[in-house]
Amino acid sequence: MGSENFAGDPAWVGIDIGTQGVRVTIVDSDGVPLATGSAPLESRRGPGRSHEQDPEEWWAATVAACAEATASVDAGRIRALAVCSTSGTVLLADGDLRPMSPALMYDDSRGGPYVDRVTEAGAAVWDELSVRIQASWPLPKLLWLADHHGLPSGSRLLHSADFVVSRLAGELLATDSSHALKSGYDTLAERWPEEVLLRLGLPPSMFGPVVRPGSPIGRVGAAAAARTGLPAGCLIVAGMTDGCAGQIAAGALAPGQGVSVLGTTLVLKAVSERLLHDSAGAVYSHRHPDGGWLPGGASNVGAGALTAAFPGRDLADLDARAAAYEPAAEIVYPLTARGERFPFYRPDADPVAVGKARDEVEHYAALLQGVAYGERLGLAALALLGAPVTGTLALTGGATRSRYWCQLRADVLGMAVEIPRYPQASVGMAVLAASSGGSLSSTAGRMVPPGERMDPRPDRVERFDKSFRRLVEALAERRYLTSELAEKAVA
Repeated sequence: MGSENFAGDPAWVGIDIGTQGVRVTIVDSDGVPLATGSAPLESRRGPGRSHEQDPEEWWAATVAACAEATASVDAGRIRALAVCSTSGTVLLADGDLRPMSPALMYDDSRGGPYVDRVTEAGAAVWDELSVRIQASWPLPKLLWLADHHGLPSGSRLLHSADFVVSRLAGELLATDSSHALKSGYDTLAERWPEEVLLRLGLPPSMFGPVVRPGSPIGRVGAAAAARTGLPAGCLIVAGMTDGCAGQIAAGALAPGQGVSVLGTTLVLKAVSERLLHDSAGAVYSHRHPDGGWLPGGASNVGAGALTAAFPGRDLADLDARAAAYEPAAEIVYPLTARGERFPFYRPDADPVAVGKARDEVEHYAALLQGVAYGERLGLAALALLGAPVTGTLALTGGATRSRYWCQLRADVLGMAVEIPRYPQASVGMAVLAASSGGSLSSTAGRMVPPGERMDPRPDRVERFDKSFRRLVEALAERRYLTSELAEKAVA
């Protein structure tokens, strides 16, 4: 099921449509990158927390990044590709793949006034799926589009990945259930809830066919092949969202495994054999391509707190000096914005601080430690719901550039952590492409090599445990935590 002109050792392509650019990685059968390509993207931000991109720029960037990557690899080796993109980024397009709206990005919150309406229209479905509708999710944004720009007749809702794979094929292709989750797709019944869409005044014809990730959905057409360097006839495999792609790249696909993505904010993902039900809606789950679920949550704690407090500073220098404060006298829960989404849902939550730092370096150390405390609390929340991370936790995201912080996180968590060798989402998509027709877990087992392991330092574990317990008490006093989560966190 590869390209029509396949020859030689097989290779696989992963494409990541990110916020700031498109990245393409071609890997061999062992998961080792053979070539990469990239091209930048620009965003338009405006009032009302609007955030848009031009879908045509996605396509231009994809063409450029693919051409760069394929220039140094025999195209005859490439058997299949898969594409990931940011979760909740959507546009409307016609049957000829012409955009009928700008792309409303994953964090565009203009759907805020419509959240209650969407929640009420599909309450039974959302409760069964254990999801909480948010302003940045596609259904509220579609209602905003309907009221402000109208919904063009015959238009189709597409996610970023859908637009790109359809352009590669030269025709509209099916979407995957991972990207479709936030658009209201019922991943349990595996159908669009048409009765909910009709209540919202959204024509079900706008929502195209959906398949499970890893399913074959089309082939690269001759026109796209000529521009990208990909072979005509190359198999196109249904992808997943960027967060799931990172989880694949980390090889965290079996119960007990997990991945922590730490950048501006923090995302934790685990694996569960059953769908988790979180009454607060802080945790939602993607379907595992092999069966079971990939639950996770996104926190407002993250490295953004460091850049906000120390803009333009040499963080590597501060890392080295922070080692003198283990633990810091100041104990913080460093939210990057008002409100928290996970491990507890409190839109009115403010940053919490206990104690006082003696100088700016100790405050910096407190922020590093506070993010790690939030990470530990998030793992406790997943365990409470039934998805404990009992093995090594994979660490990805920009924060892994600080090896000091990675070691500190292992100490706070009291568990071993591992930095994957090839953590890019595009690599995860290449692995998914290679798994088509088989087991993703088995394929990842062959293609994801061991990473850099860091074990907790026993003397530090006890020190940080005391500070973590004080923070849990402070959060519980503010009623940010339920008694069950507070007890689980310190058990």
